[in-house]
Amino acid sequence: MSTNSSSLKQPRPFYMIFFLEMWERFGFYGLQAVLATFFVKSLGMSDAESFTIFGAFSAMVYGFVAIGGFIGDKVLGTKRTIVLGAFTMMIGYILIGMATLDKSLVYIALAFVAVGNGLFKANPSSLLSKLYEKDDPRLDGAFTLYYMSVNIGSFISMILVPILGGKFGLSVGFYVCAAGLMLSLASFIFFRQLVEGIDSPAGLAPIHYRNFSLVLLGEAVLIGFSTYMLQNLTVAHWLLLLVGIGVISIFFKEIFKSQGIERSKMIAAVILMVQAVVFFTLYQQMPTSLNFFAIKNVEHSILGIAVSNPETFQALNPFWIVVASPLFAYLYAYFGKQGRDLSMPGKFALGMVLCAISFLILPLGTKFANSQGIVSVWWLVASYGFQSVGELLISGLGLSMVAKLVPQRMVGFVMGAWFLTTAASGVIGGWVATLTAAPKGVTDPLQTLPIYSKVFLQIGEVTAVVAVIMIITVPILRRMIEGNSQQNKKEQQAA
Repeated sequence: MSTNSSSLKQPRPFYMIFFLEMWERFGFYGLQAVLATFFVKSLGMSDAESFTIFGAFSAMVYGFVAIGGFIGDKVLGTKRTIVLGAFTMMIGYILIGMATLDKSLVYIALAFVAVGNGLFKANPSSLLSKLYEKDDPRLDGAFTLYYMSVNIGSFISMILVPILGGKFGLSVGFYVCAAGLMLSLASFIFFRQLVEGIDSPAGLAPIHYRNFSLVLLGEAVLIGFSTYMLQNLTVAHWLLLLVGIGVISIFFKEIFKSQGIERSKMIAAVILMVQAVVFFTLYQQMPTSLNFFAIKNVEHSILGIAVSNPETFQALNPFWIVVASPLFAYLYAYFGKQGRDLSMPGKFALGMVLCAISFLILPLGTKFANSQGIVSVWWLVASYGFQSVGELLISGLGLSMVAKLVPQRMVGFVMGAWFLTTAASGVIGGWVATLTAAPKGVTDPLQTLPIYSKVFLQIGEVTAVVAVIMIITVPILRRMIEGNSQQNKKEQQAA
């Protein structure tokens, strides 16, 4: 869809997609905020067990996104897949609300959420990319603002759901998550005329009911199998590996079919995705090790206000994102118009530096803990601040990177592959989080403090080494993405 690139104002359909994503993420992050503690408090798991299950669930949540991207691109169409995915997730949240009374429903409910998210997640961003030309200077800003929508929704739910869950029971919190999906669906259906004529080729064609029936059948089978996998984690990990190999094989097949600058851009995209695995492993610590660190070793107050539900400290992440996103969107557009914007590999490298700092300052903070082993909340605020700005530069621009570097015919599929990096990181991040887990029943802050300090220092050191490597490779990746100017001119003339 052609746009007036001289203006920094986003097209009208952007705002509809913004609210669609905001309310859907409201539901998902409300669940994420309390899920690990739900495993411990309601199901009696140890910290390590809860982190492992959470990691497996996260892997499924993002591991299925490539499937949803393919269905949106080739089978049902982008918009139909969005509706199906949102409806499936809503059922999952309702079931997990019921599971607080019937524990046998827990894994079934999580399977609905994982499969529904897989169908939904890649498609709003794929729809968004279709609003812009490849060289539109608004693209980075659009995806940064789109990323802000994720964090507005998550900020509200990460405060609201733990508070409601603590006061009225977790079932109420989970039903509030379901309400977020209802609002997401309602906003999309009510304003659907804004994206009329904007879809994948499969979505622009009349609905093929045989294909739709096969998708529903496949969804039911996948939900059943996911329920089994959540109770048999070895199978889940092997499946993730097989899905990953399949997606990577398809991606490399397309790379070998491509030529010239298109091929080098796709290779650069693969390298940036590998780098993103490190970031998402760090991101996985927020609902797991950082969350439990806040519960056990951080003062439960901020600005003199008591925090009765320390899980709400996770809302610091979307808070910083919402604060910083408009500024970054403006800077990308401002410097982009002048041709002085930092390259995509440069932004990824800077983001990783900030993520390294976010973990390195936590061991420093533990040295100033009081005699009871409690750390000032401001060390946690600062850590979330650094990691959140780093997130904007990596995860926030990941979708924009895909839209820029891969051919339009593969955008939905490769956006699914991008989320597969999050799936792999779910397993790795869950394992890293278990390193911070205290023995079951140990709650004394003086005993847990040195555990967190040691592991956070190790995480920060490894991340710093990765950041240095990324800085060194920036010029190489930049040349791969920009290519030889003479070659670009020849390929444009040939086209």
